[in-house]
Amino acid sequence: MSLMEYIRAGGVIMEILIAMNTVGIALMLYKALQYWLYDRKRVAHADEIMANFSAAGIHDKETILVLVKELLQTHLRPLERGMPTVKIIASTATLFGLLGTVVGVLMAFESISRVGMGDPSVFAKGVSMALVTTVGGLVVAIIHTVGYNYLIAYLDDVEAHLEAELLKRLYGSGA
Repeated sequence: MSLMEYIRAGGVIMEILIAMNTVGIALMLYKALQYWLYDRKRVAHADEIMANFSAAGIHDKETILVLVKELLQTHLRPLERGMPTVKIIASTATLFGLLGTVVGVLMAFESISRVGMGDPSVFAKGVSMALVTTVGGLVVAIIHTVGYNYLIAYLDDVEAHLEAELLKRLYGSGA
């Protein structure tokens, strides 16, 4: 059986899973590139954050540290946009797979009730749909769960690098 035959066997639920997978993978690739580019320009971002304090005339380092941490969170918040979508895809893909399983089994039982158990090919379409959508849902969920966790860890690293750069500026290179 070819890949296209498996997809056809999964019906509309498999098409939904493919659409979810396509959107999610594109979003994860975009976010990985965005984080990488942001991290490469952390010195410029640190300059931008520090400029806010020199313009305000604040000289108390403890006050600046508290404000820097707050501003850092505000500065990084736009990078988090899109991540809930990846998390939603990761959690709902298994549910769509389960929905396909139930619909496929229902189709199989409906076929059995109409024709009987004499010909197994009668209910094979429903069983095939059930299995294909289960696998499809699991594959999409696994890809997006791993991707989401990787990207969250990557974003944490970006934040840590920027925070280290800011602390180095506040307290010198020994911070």
